[in-house]
Amino acid sequence: MASRLRIKDHIRESRTFNERAAIALALVIIMMIVILARLVYLQIISHEHYTTLAEDNRVSIVPVPPTRGLIYDRNGTILAQNLPAFSLEIVPERITNIEETIRELSEILEINDDHLKRFKKQLQQKSAFRSIPLRTHLNDVEVARFAANRHHFPGVEIEARLVRDYPYSHLTAHVIGYVGRININELKKVDASNYSATHHIGKLGVEKFYEDSLHGAVGFKNIETNVVGRTIRTLEQTPPLPGKDLFLTLDIELQQAANKALGKHRGAVIAIDPRNGEVLAMVSKPSYDPNPFVVGIDTKSYRALQEDIDKPLFNRTLKGQYPPGSTIKPLIGLAGLEKGISTTNNSIYCPGWFSLKGDDHKYRDWKKSGHGTTTLEKAIVESCDVFFYDLSLNLGIDAMSDYLSHFGLGKKTAIDLPGELAGILPSSHWKRQKKGLPWYTGETLISGIGQGYNLTTPLQLASATATLASRGLYSRPHIVKAFGTGTDSEPLPAVLDQENRHDIASNENWEYMVNSMVKVVHGVRGTARSISEGVSFKIAGKTGTAQVFGIKQDEKYVAEDIAERLRDHALFVAFAPADKPEIAIAVIVENGGSGGAVAAPVARTVIDEYMASKTRS
Repeated sequence: MASRLRIKDHIRESRTFNERAAIALALVIIMMIVILARLVYLQIISHEHYTTLAEDNRVSIVPVPPTRGLIYDRNGTILAQNLPAFSLEIVPERITNIEETIRELSEILEINDDHLKRFKKQLQQKSAFRSIPLRTHLNDVEVARFAANRHHFPGVEIEARLVRDYPYSHLTAHVIGYVGRININELKKVDASNYSATHHIGKLGVEKFYEDSLHGAVGFKNIETNVVGRTIRTLEQTPPLPGKDLFLTLDIELQQAANKALGKHRGAVIAIDPRNGEVLAMVSKPSYDPNPFVVGIDTKSYRALQEDIDKPLFNRTLKGQYPPGSTIKPLIGLAGLEKGISTTNNSIYCPGWFSLKGDDHKYRDWKKSGHGTTTLEKAIVESCDVFFYDLSLNLGIDAMSDYLSHFGLGKKTAIDLPGELAGILPSSHWKRQKKGLPWYTGETLISGIGQGYNLTTPLQLASATATLASRGLYSRPHIVKAFGTGTDSEPLPAVLDQENRHDIASNENWEYMVNSMVKVVHGVRGTARSISEGVSFKIAGKTGTAQVFGIKQDEKYVAEDIAERLRDHALFVAFAPADKPEIAIAVIVENGGSGGAVAAPVARTVIDEYMASKTRS
């Protein structure tokens, strides 16, 4: 039987083929549209973004830190410099696991908890593409050890950087200050882009006050890198602008003399040129080494400094507030002369004590037997308290406060250093405002001998003494003498800020008071006569003693019976040569006792060194 032939449906097959072909074509068109849209997005819409990403895989813009300006003393001796040092630095974005990388690094290099703490702190502050130091001051052996293992650590580099160094260490710490790691709060106060390559900023002293001048301006360079981030070559570079050098008014040899003269005592010495306000010496003792703060002082060492009973971190020259004691008697005496309360001839009798009418309380003189008949000159020379009890009573607290304010007491001197305190110059208004209490007459008496509420800083005392030495010419104390220009030309001098105040006292009264202060040093009964031996010029001075605590009416002050830190502070102010002063000085020796026996010799040493330096120059 013949097989049956299948009859094909050509029309149906044709329709099916056409439908499938249309679907395939639609799919192709859709795919082409998607691809075309993606190309448009990549090549047109996101062209700039992906071009930048692609370029970043090959070229990076790296900020270049400026060289920090140097700091010199007035004679060109360097006080703050930049020394090269190797540091181990990490770029976080180039590392997959930072903790693992650090663990592996610690197997070939010493990395302690302090290093980690500082690194993690900066990791929170810096961008991921900025390098962050993990270790600083690597020695040659450590550098070689890392170099041998460098291929294991992509994203980790050894960088040669300039690190701040203070060659005079403790001697200039409270003046120069130091630089340290930038923190978050400091970054908010500066131009972040200008500090993009800078890890340090001025923290204290000149370093902080003149940060803008010392820092300079950041530079940039375009570098080509390989796939693991290694630098191949530098394509383009904009060099940074170095910071300005500073030339201080400070004389480092005078600074050394003052520091040595203080010996083991705690205290402060300030020497100023009364002709222009230049600070010649500024010593706060004890001090500290600022160099460990630059790279980050370890916790144990910093805690030891903080807990030290002698407070080496405390800048006594600017922040120490002490009763001025008898050192302000010449100013009180001038106030009496100028206001007609006292004359050069009138006198009172000093039996060794003073009392107010209707009050049996006795305000004692330092000399129990008294000074007898006493004029103003004798009261200055022998430091008679009773005379100034009487004078201050007649002047009144507000008249005294007003007159002493002309010498800068009770307010900041506006020196070009951070952290200065104002002290206290009391008045009836001040007490009512600060204490909510009225002023009492007995408080006027003790204010007249520099006790009570009176508080001054060593800098204020030196500045007031300089104004007295120059017969009323006030010059704002300043520490920077000139700015480097970055070229071979002469440094640019700092602007001198002077204010003529000859109306504080008449010429006759100026000379009367200066002559009285000369007799403090050169007179046979002067309280500082012990420092006059062998001096070829005249020194005008005034001793002072400031009580640390009060003693009862019937008790006697015996230094040997009192704990050392409760003994009186010793003070001395002076200027020389008396007729044409070139140096004014204030000395405070904490718990030193006698101003004439302890503080005055310190001043004599500094004055001698200053006068000797003139012959050497």
